[in-house]
Amino acid sequence: METLQTFLKEINDQMQVLSKDGAQASWMAQTTGDPEWAAKLSEAETRYSLLFSSKDSYEKTKQFLATENVTEIEKRQLQLLLSAMEGNQLPEEVIADLSKRSSELNLLFNTYTPVVDGKKYSANDIREILVNSDDQELRKKVWFASKEVGKVVEKGLLELVKKRNEAAQLLGYDNHHQMGFALQELDRDEVFAIFNELITQSDEAYRSMKKELDERLATKFGINPEDIRPWHYVDPFFQEAPPSDSTNLDPFYKGKDIVQITTDTFNSMGIEIDDLYAKSDLFPREKKNPTAFCTDIDREGDVRVLCNLTEDAYWMETNLHEFGHAAYFKYVDASLPFGLRTVSHILTTEAIAMLFGKMGKDPRWLKRFLQVDEAKVNELAPELEKYQQLQMLIGARWIITFVFFEKELYENPDQDLNALWWKTVNEVQLVTPPDATDNPDWAAKIHFTLAPIYYQNYLLGELMAAQLLRHIETKISPEFFTKETGEMLINQFFKPAALYDWNEKISRVTGEKLNPAHFVDVYCKAQVKS
Repeated sequence: METLQTFLKEINDQMQVLSKDGAQASWMAQTTGDPEWAAKLSEAETRYSLLFSSKDSYEKTKQFLATENVTEIEKRQLQLLLSAMEGNQLPEEVIADLSKRSSELNLLFNTYTPVVDGKKYSANDIREILVNSDDQELRKKVWFASKEVGKVVEKGLLELVKKRNEAAQLLGYDNHHQMGFALQELDRDEVFAIFNELITQSDEAYRSMKKELDERLATKFGINPEDIRPWHYVDPFFQEAPPSDSTNLDPFYKGKDIVQITTDTFNSMGIEIDDLYAKSDLFPREKKNPTAFCTDIDREGDVRVLCNLTEDAYWMETNLHEFGHAAYFKYVDASLPFGLRTVSHILTTEAIAMLFGKMGKDPRWLKRFLQVDEAKVNELAPELEKYQQLQMLIGARWIITFVFFEKELYENPDQDLNALWWKTVNEVQLVTPPDATDNPDWAAKIHFTLAPIYYQNYLLGELMAAQLLRHIETKISPEFFTKETGEMLINQFFKPAALYDWNEKISRVTGEKLNPAHFVDVYCKAQVKS
C-alpha cells in the first residue's frame, strides 16, 4: 500500500520536472516573441495541469489529509496540492484548450505595436509621451493607440472568459471568479468588504488630492479642470500619480547605473541578488515582453527578472520591485520539499516587491543610494511624501476598479462591458470617460488574459507591505536599510517559504494577522492645507 511519504515524494518529483519545463518555455516565449515557444509553453502548461487533473491523485490527497498522524509539513503540502488539484479536475481537452487560448492571446499582446501617424509606438514610447509631452493632440492619439490591442484580443478574450466559466461550472462553482478566490485561500466577501471600506476611508483624501491634481494638470495644459480626460494623466489606465516638477526624479537618473544601484540597495541589507543578473533580461529590444516580471525557473536558485530598463525613476522602481520578488524566491529554504519551496501566496511576494519598489521615492534611499544632495532631498521630502500618498490612493482605486470589473466580467460576460468599464472607472477612480465608450478599452489590460483573478493580490500586498514596514520601523530598525532588517526578512519571511498560509505568515512576523489599519493610517488621511 502506498504511503503518504511515497505519494508526496513522487508528486514532488513530477512537479519539479514539469514546472521547470513550463518556466523555461514561458521565459523563451516572453523574451523572443517566437510563436514556436508560445506553442511549447501551451504544451508545457497543459502537461503541468494534467499532473493535477489526475482523479486518482486527487482522491488520495483528500484521503491522506483526513488521516491522523500527519505532520504539519505534510499537511501543508496536502492542502496546497488539494487546491491545485481541485481547479484541474477537468477533461484533458478542456485543460489543453484553455492553455492554448491563453498562450495565443498572450502572443498577440507581446507582438502588437500600435501605429500613430505612420510611426510605431512601443509601451515605453507611449509612457514617455504621457509623462512628458505637452502636445494634447499627440497625447490623445497615443492614448487611443494604447487601447487598440483591446480590439485585437476582445473576441478571443470573451471566448476564453466563457470557457473558463464553463470549466469552473464543471467543478461545481458558479463561475471562474468564484473559483479563483476559493482556490487562493481568499474569502471573496472579506476581500470585497475590505476594498469597499478602503473606498470609504480614503474618499475625503482621494477627492481632495485628485481635485488638486486635476487643477494642476488643467493649468499645465491651459484647459478647465472639467475638461481633463484620461490622456491628460501619465498612465493609460490612471494607475499612477503624475509627478509634479518637484517630484519628477527622472533627471537624477541620467547617466546612472540602475543595475548597480539595485545591487547596492539589496547588499546594504545582506541580501545578495547580483548573481541573478547573468540569466536575467533587463534591457529593451524588439519582440520581448515590453513590461516586467520575475520568475523562479527551478526553485533551486535559477531566478530571473525581465525588465526593459531605461534611465528613469519608473524603471528604477520597477527593478527594485522585481528584485524584491527575486530575493524572496532566492532565499526560500532549499531543504523544504519542492511543493513548499515557493512563496506562501501571491500577495506575500507582491508585498515584498512593493516594499522595495516604493523605496525609489523614500528620502533615505535617495540620499544613500542615488546620492542626491542632502539639502535637495530635504527640500523634496514634503512633496515626495505627498506624492507617495497620492500614488498609493490612485493605485488602490485603480486596483479596486479592475477587481470590481473583473467580478462583473465573469458573472455576466454578455453584458455591455465597454459601458460598464467606464462606469466603474468614473465611479471609483473619478476619471471622466472619453466621448466614445463603445470600444473594449478594458481588454487592453493584459492581466484579464494572462493573470485572471490575480489583481486583488496587488492591493492585499500593499496592505501587507504597510504592515511590514510599520513593524520594521517600530520593532526592528528605524532605518530600513540595515543588516537587521535583511536578516528578519530572510529568516522570518523568505526562508519559511510556503510552510504557512499568508495570514499566518504575516501574523508570525508582525504579531497580528493582516490589518488594513496600517495602510489607512499612512495613506488615507486627508491632507491638511497649509
